[in-house]
Amino acid sequence: MAQLRRPPGGRDARIMLLAQGLDRAGTGLWAAASVLYFTYVSHLDAQRVGLLLGLAAVAGIAGSPIAGRLAGRFPVRGLLIGSHLLRLGTMGLMLVAHGFAALLPVVALTCLAERAAKTLEMLFATRVAGEQRGTYQALFRTVANAGYAVGAGLAAIGLAVGTLDAYRALILANALSYALAAALIRRTREPSGPERVVARSEDEGTDDPSPGPSPWRDRGYLLFVLLDIPMCLDDSVLNVGLPLWLVHHTSAPHAFVPAFLVVNTVLVVALQLRVSARTEGPRRAAGAVGLLGVTMLACCAAPAFGSGGGTWTAVAALLVAAVLVTLAELMRSVSSWELAVSLAPARARASYLGVAGMSQSIQKSAGPPLLTGAVLAAGPAGWLVLGTAVAGLSLVQRRACLRRLAALEPAPAGAAAAVPTPAAALS
Repeated sequence: MAQLRRPPGGRDARIMLLAQGLDRAGTGLWAAASVLYFTYVSHLDAQRVGLLLGLAAVAGIAGSPIAGRLAGRFPVRGLLIGSHLLRLGTMGLMLVAHGFAALLPVVALTCLAERAAKTLEMLFATRVAGEQRGTYQALFRTVANAGYAVGAGLAAIGLAVGTLDAYRALILANALSYALAAALIRRTREPSGPERVVARSEDEGTDDPSPGPSPWRDRGYLLFVLLDIPMCLDDSVLNVGLPLWLVHHTSAPHAFVPAFLVVNTVLVVALQLRVSARTEGPRRAAGAVGLLGVTMLACCAAPAFGSGGGTWTAVAALLVAAVLVTLAELMRSVSSWELAVSLAPARARASYLGVAGMSQSIQKSAGPPLLTGAVLAAGPAGWLVLGTAVAGLSLVQRRACLRRLAALEPAPAGAAAAVPTPAAALS
């Protein structure tokens, strides 16, 4: 609580954290109610609901690079307010849109604005919190999980009522959260200049007015983003893999499914700041990637080896898996953020972070089909293959990031060798 009152970045960071908490409360509310809304209010069958959400997630992939591109030219604060207002408008359209064809562009635009907002929030933190961005990220994760919990609780009340007016009230409550978040962000200030970063380290300063390098031509950074996609699979494992494994491959009571989210929420709130402190700085963050992979391997081994026992063996194995996947999430949320910033050239950071944000968007679109179509279909062997693959790729990611960090370090005084460019650092 003391850190929330005095976060890195001071007043502006405190206001932004409050706005993000309100935003995530609305997002958690809609996430808990959206499938049932599309089923019982919009009268879509299960196949169309899945297709609607899948296509919308694909559209959301474009949100991060678009936001990064615009943030290199316009103030982040105004763009973030615009993203919230755009979602406010799409929630209003949701009330009057009927049928799959009408809902698809509305839901897709909502996903695009959501991914853009998350990238812009990341940029805001790097500019306001500076070198303490890891601590800010940990505080944000704590606030976000609390917001999700509040939103899910409000959604449960509306879903228990179950009337058409109750569903509409949930949409309006979500829209209200976006309006309040936009109003709060309007009270913040932003450092002047599209690429200015507060509390830079000494080696980041630059007065070069020429355009920064393009992330799309930086093979090293693109490799980082590509390898970051499987590092983000903890989200699909927790929300898709473990619940479906319990339901279809064990005799465990279905009532244990919510326990996965309870374990996740409690551990994130309790441990995020401690994990962040242990992975502070780019080199520690790169080291955490390897530990993340080992943790994911252990997580995937738990349901694989626990499926051969009885009911309580399966329950225990899945709860262990929920704990391990949450630990992986805690490490990934900090290391991915820190490395995305540290591996990007300072004067082109906005566009680079926009590209980095695509890894989570792609995972959200490709992760669930991977889990349901390949991993769960293959049984215990599928879990072991997934865990081994993520662990192996994490070691590749760790080595690649350490090499790029070494290449980006300034040359010692008097050294004759030139510092490699970011584009060549990992090629």
